[in-house]
Amino acid sequence: MLKEFRDFILRGNVVDLAVAFVIAAAFVLIINSFVVDILTPLLGLLGLPDLSQAFITVGTAEVRYGFFLNAVISFLLIAAAIFFFVVRPMNRLNERRKTEPEVGAETKDCAECLSSIPAGASRCAFCTSPQPGSREGL
Repeated sequence: MLKEFRDFILRGNVVDLAVAFVIAAAFVLIINSFVVDILTPLLGLLGLPDLSQAFITVGTAEVRYGFFLNAVISFLLIAAAIFFFVVRPMNRLNERRKTEPEVGAETKDCAECLSSIPAGASRCAFCTSPQPGSREGL
């Protein structure tokens, strides 16, 4: 029973998940600090008041809608920060690293490694062999 548990814990995906969780927790602190300490104060420049004190009284209950509005604004700021500072740069990096042709582009199979490459390619992007019909392949 302990051997099974040890094997489970030391499995690659469990360790990867634990590392990802720790990194995500640290990343949450960075993003929250960026939003709370930098972006939210800048909202004051736009004339948005601090909504944390806003409430209405219904009977004997206080409905603190200001906290909810602050949470919505924080969510939107966090989503924007992640999009502009993480997602867009990663998408641009992935576009630069792309070696496969665009979907719908004419392709052919490499004679050496049988990978799918653009039809006009003179060399294979995967095995770098010259392709038949190109100037290098003649």
